[in-house]
Amino acid sequence: MGAETVPSLCLGTAGHIDHGKTWLVKALTGKDTDRLPEEQERGISIDLGYAPLDLPDGRRISLIDVPGHERFIRNMVAGATGIDLFLLVVDATEGARAQTHEHLAILRLLGIERGVVAVTKADTVPVDTLELAVDEARELVPGADVVAVSAKTGAGLDELRAALAAAANSHERRRSSLPTRLFVDRVFTLRGIGTVATGTLWSGSIGNGDELRVEPRGFDVRVRSVQVHDESVERAIAGQRVALSLPGVERTDLARGDVVVAPGVYPVSYRLDVLLEELEQISDGAPLQVHHGTAEIAARVVRIGPRHAQLRLADPAVAARGDHVVLRRETTVGGGRVLDPQPPRASDPAWLETLERGDPAEIIRGYLVEPKTRDEMSRSGLVDPGGIDAAVEGLVEAGGLYATPEWLEQKRSDARELLAARAEHSPLDPGLAEGALLPPRATPFISLLGVERRDGKAYVPGARPELGARTGAGEKLESELAEAGAQGLKVEDDELARFMEAEGRLVRLGGGHAVAPAEYARARDTLVAECEREGHITLARFRDLLGISRRPAQLLLERFDTDGITRRVGDERILRRSALPG
Repeated sequence: MGAETVPSLCLGTAGHIDHGKTWLVKALTGKDTDRLPEEQERGISIDLGYAPLDLPDGRRISLIDVPGHERFIRNMVAGATGIDLFLLVVDATEGARAQTHEHLAILRLLGIERGVVAVTKADTVPVDTLELAVDEARELVPGADVVAVSAKTGAGLDELRAALAAAANSHERRRSSLPTRLFVDRVFTLRGIGTVATGTLWSGSIGNGDELRVEPRGFDVRVRSVQVHDESVERAIAGQRVALSLPGVERTDLARGDVVVAPGVYPVSYRLDVLLEELEQISDGAPLQVHHGTAEIAARVVRIGPRHAQLRLADPAVAARGDHVVLRRETTVGGGRVLDPQPPRASDPAWLETLERGDPAEIIRGYLVEPKTRDEMSRSGLVDPGGIDAAVEGLVEAGGLYATPEWLEQKRSDARELLAARAEHSPLDPGLAEGALLPPRATPFISLLGVERRDGKAYVPGARPELGARTGAGEKLESELAEAGAQGLKVEDDELARFMEAEGRLVRLGGGHAVAPAEYARARDTLVAECEREGHITLARFRDLLGISRRPAQLLLERFDTDGITRRVGDERILRRSALPG
């Protein structure tokens, strides 16, 4: 079977035990989905069953048959979470029963709104009883087609197939454009093939040779081959029942509830923020079971206002925004739609309201408390990857990072305030290191802050170092240096010394010492003349030539080394080639 060009759909049965789901599936598909010996012995479905269903228009969809017994409701939920359409089965002789209502409630909690109701065992009741059962089914599921059928005689099967085809044709698979995600529901080994994992492909596609990842276990796998309903395909698509051959993986490495995903896309989180839907009152702090995909996870509910909650999970979930969960204790007590698949521990009610409204641009703006890349926005799970292009419209981009205009304007305002304060308190050095204005990863935005940049520092445009109130101190220091000669003196005000050196009014030496520029030039000329005459100079000779003490002579020689005039060789200095005349 070749790969289809549009997403496929998955149909799931629902209904009370012994209402004829599995018999109806066999009549529609020719396949008995009760595969376990215990199921065949007891005549009831215990686990999920699977079969392909060919519709009258030539379309093939996947069918999942779920158990109806209340003891196996968790298996029913595991199967129902991956379906697009329901086939609700109601026994004409009994009408809706307890599991009929619970299954229907679960379907609604999962957001599965389209489907068909089959009133089974039509051959076993009088016409008026059958008509009454059909009318009750229409009241039970308003808007759904209701078809009376008999799996035994075949009556109504063609009408049922036509109704299913109409439902399938009017339905678009939810979120099939998302990256690859398959929830595992079965794992087994086959001789000559190895470990095989099966599940419904929720989104994306899977082909031979694909490199994927198993979460939340956290290991990589390579797909050797892909089958859809026992037939090899080059690539399976969203909505299909898929079997994956995974070489190098032991059967015990995988289990129901694991997820095979495109690497680096879906968050793995111990918390989910959800829009809550309650069938019974769910109190703050209540323990319950969260059913998500094929996983069942113990959790505690933390209420956030009347309609929202955070689910704190005992084991991590691999969720995406918009996923549905079912909440159960002994019975189903409610459900939820995932608003944030990896929220902080303390969630903001206003942020959840934003997420509930669902506007991608508004969500991304709320998410961007600091600049992010497109990849980070995609991996947040808050917006479908296909909606990122529209969501980033109106944002500011720099160096592959995106920020809101409001964030940038705030940073501009902060930069102006910081630089103005710096200029007021440090007029000699009114600039700040660029890293002081922005977080390290946001530095590409420095060019958008409206500041002047010089030598790795940022300034208020047009700002220049100035002495201001310290003009007198500068003139006094300049006079003292002139009097000190080559001996120089120690300057305690390092900021003032730096400013005056930049102005050409002194030369700084090591240890906080400084000399007047004229004395620096005289000392340099003396050194060069001696080296040209003798080929070298010692510290003692240099000291004597200048008539100064040893310490300032040493500091001057070290500065000449730094300035590239001399090079030290043992206890002597020689001129560097670049300092030689000619």
